[in-house]
Amino acid sequence: MNGVERAIDIDDLVYRYETMEMRFSLAVAAGAFIILFGPSGAGKSTLLNLIAGFEAPVSGRLSLLGRDVLGTAPAARPVTTLFQDHNLFPHLTAAQNVALGLHPGRLNPAERAQVAEALAHVGLAGLEARRPAQLSGGERQRVALARSLVRDRPILLLDEPFAALGPAQRREMVGLVDRLRQERGLTVLMVSHQLDALPGIAAQAAFVADGRIAATGTATELLIHPPLPEIADYLGYAGPAA
Repeated sequence: MNGVERAIDIDDLVYRYETMEMRFSLAVAAGAFIILFGPSGAGKSTLLNLIAGFEAPVSGRLSLLGRDVLGTAPAARPVTTLFQDHNLFPHLTAAQNVALGLHPGRLNPAERAQVAEALAHVGLAGLEARRPAQLSGGERQRVALARSLVRDRPILLLDEPFAALGPAQRREMVGLVDRLRQERGLTVLMVSHQLDALPGIAAQAAFVADGRIAATGTATELLIHPPLPEIADYLGYAGPAA
């Protein structure tokens, strides 16, 4: 990655969970879209939690945007995490849920405009007053994504946020994230088991197995022409439709 700014630089980052030792090394260029895939329990979500600061490693190095962040609180890191559970408050409107990405208090006019702009960016203009129960599953995830946008952090971590959606909605949401990445210059890491959403996305990929990054490359290289038998076994030799 010579000459390219690194948004994420992980060097021999060690984390221990019960009897399992995980050891990660990964360099992510600014503006990249990285798909993390691999067996359940391999360490994908743990890797995101280490980057976000929700878990602490026992050793190694972690830099975000060129700054060492080990020991830095999650709120002080340039990261937003979007989970599978959208974490919307059912008694609040879409706009109010998005506003929590700024702060829990009363918004000034400029902040209200930020909320409206974020909802418009994800295709929810006009739905600001609806509560989560009045929205579809895809719309609720759009609200959660809009809340991530108002936080205005350059690194977006997605932990299977669209797993509960159908294939068409999933492709739509991944496409939306990719468009927002390009418009806002975001760096995106997304954990996914549903790889059907990837065609058309100019993504990189990383295969995680046994607490390690076992292979990296373009999504095409890893999913269409698996370089390791472990990847072929995981995919069932069926590529991104698996």
